[in-house]
Amino acid sequence: MNNLHLSDEVARALASGNPVVALESTIISHGLPRPTNLAVAREVESLVRENGAIPATIAICEGRITVGLSDHELREIAERDDIAKASIRDCAIIASRGGWAATTVASTAQIAASAGIALFATGGLGGVHRGASESFDESADLTALSRTPITVVSSGVKSILDVPATLERLETLSVSVVGYQCDYFPGFYLEDSGHRLEHQVESPDEVARIMSAAISESALLVANPAPSPMDPAIHQGLLDQALASAEANGIRGKSVTPFILEYFHSNSEGVSLRINTEIIKSNAILAAKISLSFAQIKQDS
Repeated sequence: MNNLHLSDEVARALASGNPVVALESTIISHGLPRPTNLAVAREVESLVRENGAIPATIAICEGRITVGLSDHELREIAERDDIAKASIRDCAIIASRGGWAATTVASTAQIAASAGIALFATGGLGGVHRGASESFDESADLTALSRTPITVVSSGVKSILDVPATLERLETLSVSVVGYQCDYFPGFYLEDSGHRLEHQVESPDEVARIMSAAISESALLVANPAPSPMDPAIHQGLLDQALASAEANGIRGKSVTPFILEYFHSNSEGVSLRINTEIIKSNAILAAKISLSFAQIKQDS
């Protein structure tokens, strides 16, 4: 990949075969409020280090596709008002113009894999949106994972999406999914989306062995439930209210999901923000542990 800039620390770790965990930056610029976003970003990087790996937060900084942000760059992504949200299709355009952008799950996965990083931690994936049969609204995350050989640790997909349709698409796209110490696919805010998984794993070592046995160029998705999920009754009540409000306000198509997410943030008395923060920390820790196990397997072989 042209225009790929690795920090010295990340470059040294990859050259030495040491564990590295990629981290997306959209959650910093668009997912969490200021100043919480910068504090959480720094804490997540610290948690990765404490668990034996090197963090590689990814973003576009002044046109440079950067793998491993400096603290200055991290602050810029958290505090600037001109940070774009860059999926795969946007990266070349923004980079050619010398812009700043946070990378989504799709673009982070592709950039990380191009850099040689095997593990990526995020909060939740995008998926098939409600009403997609009419709007054709489906996240680029799904197709990106179908052609990117990387292991992604996430807490499933947001429960406000069409979860069964998303799981069907993941199967069609040959993206392997395993539940980490769980039998049911997590729904981001929810521990259990109601959909049973075929495969489960119990330890980071087990995930690393699966990675070592991979035969495809698609991703492995490790579904790790939220440590302290939302009460299902509260979630359903908020979702029903959000959908009714969207209908009353004439919100249609692609505007529905961001409207519902904002409704959750504004009406859950801080619960959705707490869960969002806990999820990325938990997933970063697990990804670091898996990356450590995977690095050991590669050294032993």
